Amino acid sequence: QVQLVESGGGLVQAGGSLRLSCAASGSTFSINVIGWYRQAPGKQRELVANISSGGSTNYAESLKGRFTISRDNAKNTVYLQMNSLKPEDTAVYYCHAPVDSPWGPYDYWGQGTQVTVSS
Repeated sequence: QVQLVESGGGLVQAGGSLRLSCAASGSTFSINVIGWYRQAPGKQRELVANISSGGSTNYAESLKGRFTISRDNAKNTVYLQMNSLKPEDTAVYYCHAPVDSPWGPYDYWGQGTQVTVSS
């Protein structure tokens, strides 16, 4: 019922920037919050940032000042601007949306987009 498609990942040198996009389709009226998560090799998936339909944002404390999340509700798209990238930022980045269903909340995930930061 909800599809999330990430794009914008790629290879970048340390200190560079990337902007990721998450395009939502389907029952987008049911989406109140969209979040970005990432998972590096050998590590747990972690929250990067999320944003509500009203524009409220939350960030992983360590990423404040480098990453910025924004949302264009008219386009059903969420962006993650990543600046001053470090090799430690290398991970698969996933878009996530919790959506209500008759059986309770359901977690929708995108397919992920690879971000690789070279030293």
